[in-house]
Amino acid sequence: MEKFATKLLMAVVAVSLFAIPVKAGTIKVGAILAATGPASFLGGPEARTLEMLVEEVNAKGGINGNRIELIIKDSAASPEKAISFTKQLIEEEKVLAIIGPSTSGETMKIKNICEQAKTPLLSCGAAEVIVNPVASYVFKTPQKDSFAVKKIYMEMNKMGIKKIAVLAGNTGFGKAGKGQLLKIAPEFGIEVVEVEVYDKRSNDLSAVVAKIKANKDVQAVINWSIVPAQAIVPKNMRQAGWDVPLFQSHGFGNIKYVEAAGAAAEGIIFPAGRLLIADTLPAGNPQKEILMNYIKNYEAKFKEPASTFGGHAYDAFTILMAAIAEGGNDRDKVRSAIENMKNFAGTGGVFSFSREDHNGLDIDAFQMMTVKNGKFVAYDK
Repeated sequence: MEKFATKLLMAVVAVSLFAIPVKAGTIKVGAILAATGPASFLGGPEARTLEMLVEEVNAKGGINGNRIELIIKDSAASPEKAISFTKQLIEEEKVLAIIGPSTSGETMKIKNICEQAKTPLLSCGAAEVIVNPVASYVFKTPQKDSFAVKKIYMEMNKMGIKKIAVLAGNTGFGKAGKGQLLKIAPEFGIEVVEVEVYDKRSNDLSAVVAKIKANKDVQAVINWSIVPAQAIVPKNMRQAGWDVPLFQSHGFGNIKYVEAAGAAAEGIIFPAGRLLIADTLPAGNPQKEILMNYIKNYEAKFKEPASTFGGHAYDAFTILMAAIAEGGNDRDKVRSAIENMKNFAGTGGVFSFSREDHNGLDIDAFQMMTVKNGKFVAYDK
């Protein structure tokens, strides 16, 4: 009788365990984004975009019946916080993959952590070093900074500009961009005659501007940053009465930078994805429908203009969802699905990944832009 009672108790316990509600059919996705702090122009739109997309996916029944649980961590652009959150998401939350971080510096700090943990990382940082050299589990959605540099130099060749000054913030993105600018310049017959690196926390760069303005050989300036300096440099140049062409990186693609710079933003030239001019694209463009739908939905929900940065998160999420649809809740299969993805239209371009290319975009993903009457328009001079 005791043996029977013991067996019965074990059976009841077993049935009870199976009856306990568990999160079956839930796939956890982590995100590390600079929703606040100096890079919030990037991370804010990214976080809001992900929240919107998760709502949309789950409202339609999830992916293959699986609900997506999004866990967003606000790093405030701190590499130390990014490291801590990465370990937490992987070790404690057991996420399938991580989207972000917003910045290149943070991404480089967690790249090896994700690689060692075999956890797919889809970075929203732009620096090419994120994917060069390639790490099996690390991808990025913004266009390559080397392509951005080449687009700028191609435009300078058309304008007859041969001698330039390079300014860069002391961030991971700024450091990587400066390296590309100096490395690629000789290919286009361009000489960098002034180079200055400034602190990302600077709120006045008039001394830097005065220094490079003193060099009469400078025909144009390139400022490479993702911090408020994108608005400060043009204002300081305007205050100094200096009207040489100002080029900025693809990190300029948020209208809030234009608003912060005011009239000084007029005429700034920069490369960016086509989200900023989506309404002018021809009907047959493979990106147009995606871009217009994203812009419409984002702006209706959040009452602010969509930006290329939110677009980076859009691309990371939709690429990940397509990979989950194929690979399920399996890190290795999802990683493989991303690496083998071809002709996937996103906001940043049409992605075709490979074992050698974990960015998947070519130079044609960029369009040269400028600011006219406070708006972004295609640069067609």
